Order: sequence, then C-alpha cells, then structure tokens
Amino acid sequence: MQSLLYGRLRKLVHRNNGKGRAKGSFYRKSLIMMLIVTSVPGLITGALVYGMAGGKLKNELLHMHNKQIEQRARNIDAQLTNLELMLSHWAFDTKFDYSLTGRNFIRDFERARDITKTLLVMQGSNTMNKLVGLYLGGDGQPVLFDPEYDTLTSTPDQAAIYESLLAAGKVAYWTDMSFNPQRPDSKELTLVHQIPGGSLKPFGALYIRLDNEKVGDMLRTMTPYDGGETFLLQDNGNLFASAGAGGSESAFVVRLKEGISSRGTEEGSFLLEWNGATFTVTYGKFSRIADSWTYVSASPISSITAPVVFISKLIFMVSLSALLLAAVLAWFASRTIYSPIKRLMNVLLGEKPLTDGRGDEFSLIERQWIHLNRESTELHTRLSEQLPYVKESFLHQLLQGYLYAYSEDNLLERMGRYRWKVNNHRFIVLYVQLTGIASLEGKFKYGDEGLVTFAAVNMIEEFAVKHFEQSKAINFHDLAAGLLVIVPKGVSYDDELASFGEELTHAVNHILNMRLTIAISEPSDGIAQIPLFFEEVKHAANQRYFNNENQMIAMGTLHAGGEGAAETQYPFALEREFIQALRTGQETDAYELLRAFLAALSHAGAKAVDVQQGMLHLLGSVQHAIMVSGIQPNRLFKCANMYEQLSQIREPQLILAWFQNKVCAPFLTELGSRSDYQVKRLIEQAMVYLQHNYMKDLSLDHCADHIGMNPFFLSKSFKQVTGKNFIDYLTGLRMDKAKELLRESGLKINDVAEQVGYQHSYFNRIFKKLEGMTPSRYRELSQPE
Repeated sequence: MQSLLYGRLRKLVHRNNGKGRAKGSFYRKSLIMMLIVTSVPGLITGALVYGMAGGKLKNELLHMHNKQIEQRARNIDAQLTNLELMLSHWAFDTKFDYSLTGRNFIRDFERARDITKTLLVMQGSNTMNKLVGLYLGGDGQPVLFDPEYDTLTSTPDQAAIYESLLAAGKVAYWTDMSFNPQRPDSKELTLVHQIPGGSLKPFGALYIRLDNEKVGDMLRTMTPYDGGETFLLQDNGNLFASAGAGGSESAFVVRLKEGISSRGTEEGSFLLEWNGATFTVTYGKFSRIADSWTYVSASPISSITAPVVFISKLIFMVSLSALLLAAVLAWFASRTIYSPIKRLMNVLLGEKPLTDGRGDEFSLIERQWIHLNRESTELHTRLSEQLPYVKESFLHQLLQGYLYAYSEDNLLERMGRYRWKVNNHRFIVLYVQLTGIASLEGKFKYGDEGLVTFAAVNMIEEFAVKHFEQSKAINFHDLAAGLLVIVPKGVSYDDELASFGEELTHAVNHILNMRLTIAISEPSDGIAQIPLFFEEVKHAANQRYFNNENQMIAMGTLHAGGEGAAETQYPFALEREFIQALRTGQETDAYELLRAFLAALSHAGAKAVDVQQGMLHLLGSVQHAIMVSGIQPNRLFKCANMYEQLSQIREPQLILAWFQNKVCAPFLTELGSRSDYQVKRLIEQAMVYLQHNYMKDLSLDHCADHIGMNPFFLSKSFKQVTGKNFIDYLTGLRMDKAKELLRESGLKINDVAEQVGYQHSYFNRIFKKLEGMTPSRYRELSQPE
C-alpha cells in the first residue's frame, strides 16, 4: 500500500514539474514488471512440485489415513466389548438374583451398602463410565441405586424412565436415552442388562451410563484432524453417538448416510464434496449385543494433505518474499524524491491513507485544509452544546470533594475555562431535600425518586435563572439536589435567597405535592471551601423538623440558635416492650409497639437527625436481642449493611415499613421456626407475670406455680426463648424500672429500691455492679443541664 501511495505521489510531482505523465507510468510499469520477474520462478516451481509429487503423496496419505481409522475403530470395538462382558458377568452374579425382590433396604442397610460398593467398583473399572446404576421394579416399590439407594415413589416421571429399561423386550442392549425428565434432549449412551441374567421374568436392570465427553473423546480418536465428523449409528437408526456438535438429523450427517447407503457395502472409504470442501469418509461395522453398529469417520482432505500443501506454500512464500524485497527497494529509492511532500502530507493527513486521486498534491492540501477548518467549527459548536454537562460533572466532583488536590488558582482557572465569572465573586451552596413521597396518594410512588428529583431540578434551575446571574443545579437522583450560586462580592443576597426559596417551595408543593427542605450555606470567598460548605448544608438538612413540613435552614441562624433546642427523650420503656414482643414472637404487638416507638421519637419539634439516631439505636438493640437468641444477624440479614440502609430513609412511613419488612419479619420467621408455639406462649405469660409483680419477692418456683409449669422446664425454656436465664431477666427488668424512676421522678433512693423489690443496701450494691456507678451518680448524670 505504501509503495502504491508513493508511486502515485511521484506521478503527481513529475506531472506538476512538467516532466510529463509518461515517465511516471513507465516507473510504475517497470516496478510491476520487476516484481513479476522476481516472483514468477518461485510460483512456477511450486506449481510443478505440487502437480508432479502432490498427487502421489496425496493418495499415499489417504491410504495411510484409512488404515489408521480402521485400527482405531477396532480399539473402540474392543473397549465396548469389554463393557458388555463386564456387565453380563455382574448380571449373572448372585448379588443380583431374586433375593433383591421385596427387600426392605432401609432395614437391611448392609445389603444396600454392599450393592452400592459393587456399583462403585463397576463404575471405576472403565474411564468412560459416568455412572453405574441398578433399578429394581416389578410389582413392589421401585428402588434405584444411582449408585446410592433411593426410592422413586415421589417422582413418577423418573420412575417411568427407569421402568422403560425393563419394557425393551431384550435381555441386554444399548440405547441412548435421557434420565432427566426436564431435559429430554440430554441423552446418554447407555448399556442395559436385565437381572437376573438369563431370567425370562426380569425384575430389574443393571445399566452403565457413559460419559458423553469421554465417548466424544473416544470417537475423536478416529478423526485425528480438526474439522469433519465421527459418529456411531445403529442399523435401525435408534442410537446415535457423535464426536461433533451436529445431531443425527444435521445436513452433513444425512449426506454421509446417503453416501454410505448408495455404495451397498458394509465397510469401505470414499471422497465426499460438501460445502466447497473435500472429505475422505471411512466406514465399517461393529457387532454389538443383538444389533449391528456402523462407524463413520469423515475428515477434511486438506488436513491429511497438509504436508504437500505446506511445501507448495513454502515455495510461494519464498516468491512473495522476493516480491516484497523488490517493493521495499523501490520504496527506498522513491523516499528521497518524495520526502518534502511526505512531511507535508503527514502533517495534514497523519496516518490516514490516500483514497482520492483527483488533482495534484496542492489540490489535496487545499481540500484537507478546508476539511480541517470545517471540523474545527463543528468542534466549537459541539463544545458549546456539551458545556452544560461538562459543568455539571465538574460541580459534582467539586461538591463531593474529589478535586481536593487542586489549588485555589487551578480551580479558578478551570471555572473560568467553563465560562464562569469567578473573579471578585462569592459562592453560596444550597442543599434541597424533598420529603413526603410515601403519602402522595398515587401521584408518585416509592421507586419514582429519580423522576421526582428530575422534575424538581428543572424547577430549581428555572427559578435560579430568575433570581441569580450565575447558578448551576446538581441532580443527586435520590430526592435531593444541590445548587451553586455565584454572586458578586459586597452585595447581600439574603432577600433574593429567601424569595427564591419561597417560590421554589410553593411550586414543589403545588406541582409535585411534596414538602421541601432548603439548607443555605454562608457565602464562601474561595472555591476550595465549597466541599466543606456542602457537607455543612447536608448536615444542616438533617436538623429539619421531622414533621414533613416546608423548612428553610440558613447556616448562620442554625449556628446562632441551635443550642436552645429541646432534647428528644428516648422511649426506653417502649423499646423494652418492643424487644420483649419480638423475642416472644408476638408479631401484632411488636408492630404496634414499633409504631408507638416511632411516634414517641417523632413528637412535635423532633428533628430528623434525632429520630434517625433513635431508630439506629433501636436497630442496635434489636440486633443485640437477635444475637442473644442464638441467631447470627449477618446470616439473618444476608450480610446487608442495615445501618447504612436505615440512614438513607427520611420518611416516617418508609422507616416503619423498612423496620417491619427488613428487620422484624425475618427475625420473627426465624424465631417461629426455632421455638414451639405453646412453650413461647407459656414463657410470654411468665414474662407478663414478672412485669406486673417485679416489685414483689419473686422466685422461679412462684412463677412456675403461677403458669402451671415445672420449675426446671421453665428455667430451661426461659433461657431458650429469651436468651437470658430467669434471675437475669428479673434483675434486668427491675434495673430498667429503677433507672426510669431515677431519671423521671424525684423519689428517694430508698423508695426507688422498695418500688423495684430490693432492700436499700442490696439495691445500691447490685446497681453499682451492673451499671458501674451508684444510683445517686446515675441520677446526677441523667438530669438535663
């Protein structure tokens, strides 16, 4: 290609220099003549070698190939005969006589194990054996050794397959059949012998299922070359085994059958033309049990005659090498002449080949310049179209902190390159969060977060353009979006931000029917601070009130007024009752207590972060209860990060549904499968009795008498169901009530001890042992400052 290219350029140069077209043509014709002269002798020699010696060598190679196929066919015949003799030997063995009929192999497991060992020995006697099995049918229950003992009463389709082994009407025979009712096409070459050997009324069958891959490997020994086809075929056409991918009805196999039948002989060889290729076909007969098989081996003649072809190709390659050498010399001679034009063409065309021969070199240069100019214009247009997407990608990386390695000057330069005015400007970051998707009454549903966020981002951009000279919204696709606003220094934009927030909130409320939380950062003088401000506004959004109302949070007011907010009281009593309901399997009560727990966290004035932290704490308590019950949370939740999943949910209804479906339901299902229902109900009565009488002098015997249960069985069952022993559970119940009284009442320590069933001195000692501090110290630490 390069020699032709430079030949064409040389012709153009000579024509432009006034030296005429003839010299260029003569140079091209001389080059072609030289190539022909140098290559023709080698081509002629190769043709003579192939014509004189190729035919004789070809016939000799074909004869040797046929002899080789016949020898390998005899080897295969010997392998199959060995299999038949082995199976016949075992069929007449006393292990497989009428003593197997009606035998209960479950009771007589020694006999079953002996049969399995025998089958395994038979299976290992030949590498082609995939499985040796025994089927016992007759009038009794069908039994299958495959090679392990099994019954077939629950699988009638499978029993029908094995029953067909007895219905063949032959004592010993070969067949190809599928042992899988769901996959009737997965047939295997199978040798069957009915038992007992020589009986007129067989009641079972020994069978050997051959490995299809090993059978294919065995047949491929008759085709030592790539390509072609090798197969075995019964004369009645019922059995077909092939080394290739084609079935018995493939066009090539059918054509081979027709060619063999047209010759009328039991063995021989012939040549067959198929799809433009010549195949040498060798066929013959195998004598099998009560049948006769035909083996067929078809190999491409090109593989057999490869040595002759290689010699001819070698001579042709020598000639082509001489031609290539002549081309290289011609190219080297023209290189100096065309070097200036070559440099110019390389600059304009690069590695692209010349495909247009119109005009001279300078016309080509002119056209290429026009083309490059047009491409430059198109690239500028395309860049203008793609600039918004590039800017969005840059902002996304900036907000997420991926550009931390860049200096302030580098970031300013990049933003200026993206046509932002950043000199003497400040940056404000807004984080917008949508809530209320779980209560939209059909307008949107859970799973439409991407669609809802896309609509909200369009609204954000529309209103931002009205209020700010420079702004860009970022779609986070999870009911959240970001907005970067660039404003001139020295100008207050508080009113504009408030107006923007009101208009956007009104539009989202009426169009999307959702509530909006907008967190606004303080103005930043540097681009490098933007990721920090973005993290601040994201955390500020979590400070929203958990009542699904519209909220606008400015970082300045948040810092100024955040300390006076009321603290959320954690409902310890509801948590304890909820955990107890879970551990005793009370699904309805557990779900009601869960709703009450979430409602207590979500009281008026509660913030999203407090509710979220409370639910995360409850999740930790549930996981602790699961572990105490002897269940691994990782296995129960399939190694899912439950804390991460819960932290991503912002809707009260969705939190409740997630907790019920992802946490409670798997635990209750697992618990229900482990504990007896009646025992759990009795333990539940015992726990209720303890909750109502924990302040009294209780013992294990008193509780067992109350619920009508043996004390020893109560102790064991109590530990199994709750994960705690009786006295530890009672102590924990009393300690929880004592801590509640210490936190929420003004009772004296003596009165608290009496109300939970302890003497004052013992109460102080056990409280300090369990909590690591005295009751008085606990009360001091629990009181709000």
